Amino acid sequence: MNPKVFIKKGKEKSLQRRHPWVFSGAIYGVSETLKDGALVDVVDAQETHWGTGYFSDRGSITVRMLTFQNETFTPHFWADKLKAAWQVRQEFIDFEHTNAFRVIHGEGDGIPGLIIDFYNNHWVIQAHSTGVFERLNDVAQAIETLFPDQCTTIYCKSKGTLGQTGTDYFIKGDAAETIAKENDIAFKVNWVEGQKTGFFLDQRDNRQLLSKYAKGKKVLNTFCYTGGFSVYAAKAGATLVTSVDISQKAVDLATENMLHNFPNAMHEAVADDVFDFMRTHDQLYNVIVLDPPAFAKNIKNKHTATQAYKRLNLAGLKALAPQGILFTFSCSQVIDDVLFYNTVAAAAIESGRSIRVLHKLNQGPDHPTNIYHPEGHYLKGLVLFVE
Repeated sequence: MNPKVFIKKGKEKSLQRRHPWVFSGAIYGVSETLKDGALVDVVDAQETHWGTGYFSDRGSITVRMLTFQNETFTPHFWADKLKAAWQVRQEFIDFEHTNAFRVIHGEGDGIPGLIIDFYNNHWVIQAHSTGVFERLNDVAQAIETLFPDQCTTIYCKSKGTLGQTGTDYFIKGDAAETIAKENDIAFKVNWVEGQKTGFFLDQRDNRQLLSKYAKGKKVLNTFCYTGGFSVYAAKAGATLVTSVDISQKAVDLATENMLHNFPNAMHEAVADDVFDFMRTHDQLYNVIVLDPPAFAKNIKNKHTATQAYKRLNLAGLKALAPQGILFTFSCSQVIDDVLFYNTVAAAAIESGRSIRVLHKLNQGPDHPTNIYHPEGHYLKGLVLFVE
């Protein structure tokens, strides 16, 4: 029997709608003293069972739900969720041509706080809550049981997501990097030293879309990191690809990935501040990609981030040749679709150019959004035709 968390009258409505978060303001008591990460049953004053989740004593989210109402949390939970998520990926990922994708995307796959990425038989796990972190051995065991022939490495990378309570360590194997394949393009992925889990998998479909616009064009990829958009542009037949990132390490990695795939491509890699580069560079580009890191990670920075997105998009529009294509993104969760659209529109108005919206973009399907948890939608993008 798990300890109990009691919710206030009326607060069960979100659980009826299967929202996976129980906030601290919805709780009026607990059955016993609870430690961070404890597995708990959520009940109301009449002791109606609303589900099971793990408790957190930090932040505003007190319980992250794993099961609801009559569902039972069993030792097979992790394997069942992992198997179901893998089967979903089989519907839209061609494993013959792609071996890098997200297997578990937190709430989107029914396991709040857990990220699992797969890179060519190497698994990288991120815990975003103590409840998940304390059960990573169970998660790893499920991976090894279900995929014994596709499990060379299991690496936990949770220090950056949990701070002092999280650590980075190998659960199995000791490989720090691999060459992964995405739509038959090879990318070097280093999960130990790289950002996030080593590669931004959520942009796969958007990189593929870029290919339709890059042939015979001069392409600028800003905040390039691994050079994903750059390599896709070269594959499509771009006449010039320029990759810009403030990090020399990122620029070197983008160069390495380009040389590995298309050594004869016209590629220039520049370590520079993106804003400075676009302000001082005279070259006009036919296609520009603006894919910055999150300018706002919490609501306090929302206004500042909005201004930064406007400045960035205005700079991009000024660097774009007539009849150009602009791919622009925001991965800031606190910047919703409407605000992002309006911010880009404000930059467009200031630029004085006529602009058509060709596509509205999202994170890839291996980063699904739980329909009961709209907060899981974070990546938004626009493709603009600029006269």
